[in-house]
Order: sequence, then C-alpha cells, then structure tokens
Amino acid sequence: MNTKATGLAFTLSLMAGAAAAEGSLALYNWGDYINPDVLTKFTEETGIAVTLDTYSSNEEMLAKIQAGATGYDIVFPSVHMNDIMIKLNLLEKTGINAHPDFARIDPAFLRAKEDPASEYCLPYAWGTVGIFYNEDVTGPITSWADFFAVPEKTGAKITLLDDMREVIAIGSIMTGTPVNSADPEAVKAATDYVLSHKAAISAFTYEVPPLLSSGDIAAGQFFVGGNVFFTETPNIKYIIPAEGGTMYQENICVLASAPNKQNAQKFMEFYLRPEIAALNVAQQFNGTPNLPANALTPEFIKANPNINVPAETMARLQIFEDIGAALRVYDRAWNTIRTAQ
Repeated sequence: MNTKATGLAFTLSLMAGAAAAEGSLALYNWGDYINPDVLTKFTEETGIAVTLDTYSSNEEMLAKIQAGATGYDIVFPSVHMNDIMIKLNLLEKTGINAHPDFARIDPAFLRAKEDPASEYCLPYAWGTVGIFYNEDVTGPITSWADFFAVPEKTGAKITLLDDMREVIAIGSIMTGTPVNSADPEAVKAATDYVLSHKAAISAFTYEVPPLLSSGDIAAGQFFVGGNVFFTETPNIKYIIPAEGGTMYQENICVLASAPNKQNAQKFMEFYLRPEIAALNVAQQFNGTPNLPANALTPEFIKANPNINVPAETMARLQIFEDIGAALRVYDRAWNTIRTAQ
C-alpha cells in the first residue's frame, strides 16, 4: 500500500488544470493507501480537483461519518465495514456493476454480503496481515510463536496493531477458532491467549514502519503493503505466520451524503481500467481484484508470494465479516486487553 494505515493524517490537494476543473472530488481513505500518481492522472484527464484525507481504522472512519462529517464523496471500507455501512444507509447505490468494464473484476472479490453483486461498491485492493521483522536482531521468524518469543530471546521490543479485530484474531487463530466467531467462549479463549502474551508487547500501534526503521522495535504486526518502506533494507522481512493470518479487502464506495456523486462515479469507472489498477499496485504492494491488471504489474510483485499469495497460503488466511450484535463481546474483550496490567 504504501500501507493500509500508518496513523498519519494529511490532506493532499491535486489542483492540476484547476482553470479547467470540472468540480471536485473528496476522498477519505486509509493512510498511504493510494498511489498519488493515480490521483494526479485522474485530475489531468478529467480536470476534477481531488482532495484526500486519511484515517487509521474502519472504526475511526465510521465514527467520523456518523458524527456528521460532510464533504466526503468516496470512502474505502473493508468488506465487513462495507456491509455495516449499507445497513446504516450510509452508502449510495452506484450501479458500477452494470459498467461494461466491470467484467474485469474477479468474482471471487464480490465478498460483501449486503452487496453481493457490487451494486454499491467496487472491489479495490486486497492483501495480508503478518509480521515485519528485523532479521539482524530477531533471527528467522516463521510463526506467531517465534514473534512473541522475540523480547525474551533478544531483549528487543515488538508491537501489535491498534486494531481490535486484528489483535483478537491472533488469539482466535492460535486457539483454533474462527476470527468471526460469535461464541463468547471462543472470544474469551482468544482474549486469554493475547493476555497471556501481553507482557511481551510494548505497544498497540500503526507506526510499525518508522519504528522498525529507527530500531525502536524489532518486529511488529502489520499489513503487507508496508513492504514499500523497506525495498532498500533487505534485513527487514515480512512473513505470513505458519499458524495462519488474516487478509483484508477494501472497496471503493460512494457516500449517500456525497456532494459530488457524478465525479465519484467517474473515479470508480476510471479505476476499472487495468493500467490504473496496476499503477496503484506497483506502488502499494497489494493485490488487485482487476484480473487483466495483474498482467501489467511489475515482475517483482508478480514473483512475491506474500502479494500473489499461493493457494496453500490462502487456505491459512481468514477475512473479517460483519459480526452484528457479537461486536459488543469483542468490544469488551478489546477493552480488557487494552487495560490489563
């Protein structure tokens, strides 16, 4: 991605061709989760001035929209948040699936249960969540067990994401229960696993790339797109743990409150072009649901098994779903994890 989230908030304004601008478009996306060249190219071709604000989590984005934030046109929710937002009547039905170029989208990525035909949103990007580590400090890491052993083994620090679902998912994977389980006992077992290793965790944070680069930590749970920060540092490696991990998929969705719906539609259609999706992948280190775009991505990405994940690895990955009322159980579990001494 650059990365799915770094916790950095910034606003990017692309005003190329402002004199001939055909209005504007306001994106609200994960931090470092779109290639700026994609936005520049869109502005150059359409004259539409683009602004970009960023968020660090699905929950942060939803809270801001529900609190009445206005002016945003497009958001990029994960699939389970896509479903939640449709239930809350926050998204616009775009009919993007009727566009002739929608045939380029792999049907395997039509994952939203509330939008199975993609009448609302366009599949955008996907990837995995695993472990980044400084091999010079930690030695080889292949598993979650290796990861949690790093502080005792080396004296170095490790971090987990500041993300309820991702952290509890580690406990679910390690206790053999689904990451979307609504069973309170399964959630408790997952929580207990995380708590049993909390002493090893120095922080819950999205700032893994800078912390690894500075040497403040030796390993951290993070999104595969973080590879963009370490192309010149071969000692920083990324792995999908042997026990299993999670994958994510985000979609391009138009808000029901969007002030520039026509421009939002133009952007979705623009992103259906294989060369545009491939341009994003080349800088973001993610997978793309656009089938012909895969052939246009750089060879180093095609050859990376953490990006083009083989079938045997895919079988070890789980993706989050909307868990409905069970979310309250997870909220309590997360509060316990965050506050436990």
